[in-house]
Amino acid sequence: MLGIIGGSGIYEALGFENSYEDRVETPFGSPSAPLEVGEVAGREVAFLPRHGRDHQYDPTNVPYRANVYALKQAGVDQVVATNAVGSLREALSPRTLVVPDQSFDRTRDRERSFFGDGIVVHVSMADPFCERLSGHVLDCADATDADVVDGGTHVTIEGPQFSTRAESEFYRDRGFDTIGMTTVPEAQLAREAEMCYVPLAGVTDYDVWHDEEEVSLETVLGHAAANEASMSAIIEELVETLPEADCECHHALEDAINTPPEAIGRETRTQVSLLVGDYR
Repeated sequence: MLGIIGGSGIYEALGFENSYEDRVETPFGSPSAPLEVGEVAGREVAFLPRHGRDHQYDPTNVPYRANVYALKQAGVDQVVATNAVGSLREALSPRTLVVPDQSFDRTRDRERSFFGDGIVVHVSMADPFCERLSGHVLDCADATDADVVDGGTHVTIEGPQFSTRAESEFYRDRGFDTIGMTTVPEAQLAREAEMCYVPLAGVTDYDVWHDEEEVSLETVLGHAAANEASMSAIIEELVETLPEADCECHHALEDAINTPPEAIGRETRTQVSLLVGDYR
């Protein structure tokens, strides 16, 4: 099953059929909202609004672990996550879409793992996004007239405030391409859940380094609405053409669990059994 994490505009544009609401609880609490599960182009898809139906969760307080676990519990093994991002490069103008291939973490106050309390797991994050799924997303770029850029480094900041000018210039000096507030820890958690994960980022502004226009909520929301239409076209094409496939992402825990089975307590085992059951 394909999972989509994003804004409600994506869900509305995709036109789910035979849909139903899946209210789930997880060992990590409630997700941002009930899952919406339905058919798009005859294929089952699960949708989850990252910030809640009424955008009530700020980037720090999104229940990331519950969200990813809920998708895993529903049978999702591939995730496309849509994001509104700022551009740190002149060439990446607002309403450009980007499929990044690298990530840099500047967050501070988020739970980054399902593990650590009674079980230690070290997954590889050298290549943080699924190369196979990213390729399929890029193959569907012709579904929209928007410019779609292959690759780039995305930096995730804590938020909810936008950057200072000094911070924005610092990230530019480091060679980063886009900036946002939600890719971390979603990507890490998806890898721990052995799910393919790719961000589909829509540029809404030039952060604050550029003199062209001031970053404001009004500016961001205007460009975000246009980006959602382009993203929806790509995702609809992706749903129609994405083949079933095994992927190395689906085996991410194979050699990553450092705690021997006999040392994992019953409570811990129950909490993470959906994730590590095949290995412990």
